Amino acid sequence: MDKKKIEDKTKNKNMVEDIKQLGTPNLPFENKEIQCITIIGEIEGHMVSAPQKKATKYEHIIPQLYAIEENPNIKGVLIILNTVGGDVEAGLAISELINSLSKHTVTLVLGGSHSIGVPLATSGDYSFIAPTATMTIHPIRMSGLVIGVSETFEYFRKMQERIINFITRTSKIDRETLYELMNSRDELVNDVGSVLIGKEAVDYGIINEVGGLKEALNHLKQLISKEKSKEKEEEKLEENSQKNK
Repeated sequence: MDKKKIEDKTKNKNMVEDIKQLGTPNLPFENKEIQCITIIGEIEGHMVSAPQKKATKYEHIIPQLYAIEENPNIKGVLIILNTVGGDVEAGLAISELINSLSKHTVTLVLGGSHSIGVPLATSGDYSFIAPTATMTIHPIRMSGLVIGVSETFEYFRKMQERIINFITRTSKIDRETLYELMNSRDELVNDVGSVLIGKEAVDYGIINEVGGLKEALNHLKQLISKEKSKEKEEEKLEENSQKNK
């Protein structure tokens, strides 16, 4: 077997391993303009999810986002979401990190982006939702024994404020409407909250546009193209400035 075949075999093996572990065939150190990150299943935080559940581990996502920010060849990031929610602090940490990237970011909700998946969906520069995708919006909840009801309630209230503040900061929905959706009693049988399907999320101002992969990629490419044009104009202005001196 020649050297090239061995290298190809190794590369394919590594690609399969990347897909299994991180959900992406190309890690951020490859020289590609657009990087894709998938967030699926349950958002796993400080506690390990049950083995039968599919989960996105924040210790996998955070290093990828850091590597993307450090790589000058990467100009944009596409975040594909199909998550049931999960650990609140892990979800908010990932959301804040996506929102703070200097690269252009577009999010795409496929299937669903529920609970803490809502701030993940609004964390990018622009967001899309598939026509059949859903988003469940509800207050923070917990199960099990509660010690110190008033203290626990205050902690939950502050946590809820963090989520509301992030969503209203990164989308067009106003605080009062979001609060009403979170506390609606008309849709969920054993819980309070609301389920939004496709265009409903756009109508409420949580998501920017209804669309799929094609639309999300096209928009991301447009953002990158505008940035390149702006950089060229700035370079020309700098050159003219130097000539005039």
